[in-house]
Amino acid sequence: MLTVFSYPPCGTCQKAKKWLDAENISYDERHIVKEPPTREEIRDLKEKSGLEWKKFFNTSGKKYREMGLKDKLPDADEETIIDWLSSDGMLIKRPIVTDGQTVTLGFKESEFLANWKNQ
Repeated sequence: MLTVFSYPPCGTCQKAKKWLDAENISYDERHIVKEPPTREEIRDLKEKSGLEWKKFFNTSGKKYREMGLKDKLPDADEETIIDWLSSDGMLIKRPIVTDGQTVTLGFKESEFLANWKNQ
């Protein structure tokens, strides 16, 4: 079963869920703002995704800009980055989709086809 961390008003999240629904793929949805990933979940998602920390941030979001994270991120240590991400779901790029082994960030149909088509 997939877990989809999403923010309901987010257009990208809506596209991702629409694609999953069209493919009849079951998933549990978690509201990324009301129930953001825990520190442990964030660490696990990062490790399994193989992506750099910057990819986990909603870099076009208001909160990211307000906090000046573009300038702070390059010098931040991992614990600080995890603190930021676990403290506010609006800082996190969404949706995050995972089956516990594989992780995708955002919605690219090609990635969804490659990773989630046969779920």
